[in-house]
Amino acid sequence: MARTKEFDPDAALQSALELFWRQGYEATSMADLVEHLGIGKASLYGTFGSKHELYLRALDRYGQAQNPQLTRELSRPGPVLPAVRELVRRFAAEATAEATREQGCLITNTAVELAPHDRDATRRVESSWDHLETLLHSALVRARAQGELAGDRDPLALARMLLVLLQGVRVVGKASAAPARVRDATEAALALLD
Repeated sequence: MARTKEFDPDAALQSALELFWRQGYEATSMADLVEHLGIGKASLYGTFGSKHELYLRALDRYGQAQNPQLTRELSRPGPVLPAVRELVRRFAAEATAEATREQGCLITNTAVELAPHDRDATRRVESSWDHLETLLHSALVRARAQGELAGDRDPLALARMLLVLLQGVRVVGKASAAPARVRDATEAALALLD
């Protein structure tokens, strides 16, 4: 007779996500996971496979939690550019806020730590970035159609510029305690939407 799980896999995955997000992939050992999740190593392997597979599942969960919020923010009816500006400024504020600065964004952290040598992680990072770029592009196309954005502006190029800005803001915000650098760059980029 098969034994029943003595832990909630969903709660364990969430707990692993939080640990990876706080410490990073390489700095989190299997011993850390066993201790933090409060489950045995055999149960951890039996449920999630390797540490790498657990990390990828945690990364998927993180992306699924972020995507609906971004979609809602950029798909609201009415003027579009205020929503885009609000989103960019929120990313900048989170990147420099004392409470969230050091943890950063799990997608960006993964891009910096794993993407150069991990194909599976790179696919997930690219997927997240593609999603954000598509949302920004769609919003900027709507802004141009509504007369908020000049007709000669390229919504795709602007969306890509904002995507790169947002990722850079997250990296610089995490590494630097100089919020003016992030704030000034953000406002200069947003001026391109005028």
